[in-house]
Amino acid sequence: MENTNIAVAPAKTFAAYDLRLAFYDGRSALIRFPPSRRLLAGPMIDIYVGHGRHHWCLHRDLLSYHTPFFQGDAPSEAKHKPNKIELLEEDPRAFELLVKWLYQGRLDDVSDMPMDKKWDHADACQKLYILCDKINIPQLKNMAIDQFRKGCNEAGLVPGPEEIKPIYKTTPPRSPLRKLVSQIAARQIMDPESESDASTYKMCFESSVDFAIDVVNAIRQGSGPKLLEDPTEGFGCCYHEHGTGQLCEVG
Repeated sequence: MENTNIAVAPAKTFAAYDLRLAFYDGRSALIRFPPSRRLLAGPMIDIYVGHGRHHWCLHRDLLSYHTPFFQGDAPSEAKHKPNKIELLEEDPRAFELLVKWLYQGRLDDVSDMPMDKKWDHADACQKLYILCDKINIPQLKNMAIDQFRKGCNEAGLVPGPEEIKPIYKTTPPRSPLRKLVSQIAARQIMDPESESDASTYKMCFESSVDFAIDVVNAIRQGSGPKLLEDPTEGFGCCYHEHGTGQLCEVG
């Protein structure tokens, strides 16, 4: 393939080939020239990830090509030395997936994994989404959320309140990941065969008003045009205080 779309080209393409922007007849295209490995020949940078300070030594030019986060100086909250960055709040599993994508141009497919590995991979991809949201790699975000959805489906598991709470803490309003997990929670609440109810997500409701709004809106959207019964009509026994099984004497 002679022409490459910069928006969809994997990292492996840029690591192995010299791509140059060419103009012809008022149009532009990326033309692939013979391999030069130019992105793998520059300076290295030490990156420490997670509370355990997992260490990677990576090519700065390769990182900088895919995200402005690593161009020049790192943001103040991550900067310690010019050649060292600490991302101590990020998940090392997620960063390992990022490194694999940068150098190999792919993510492992959860469908190829044994059942006991599917949820772990899905959870790591959810953390990868949050990492890519922070460092601004939209293409990998989309790949990560696809793997997360597929992993949940194939493993028969969904994120609980412990996983959802940090998602709302670390992602912006209208995040696609927020939309996904709030719809999952809404479905769990409304599923008559599920043991979950609204109280299951109490910690999420308490920590994020946005989560509460998103779940209510998801339930409303999913339930269709059906209108609830008017609570101001009919007999009001259910709103009276009396003993269980006791006949209601209020007219």
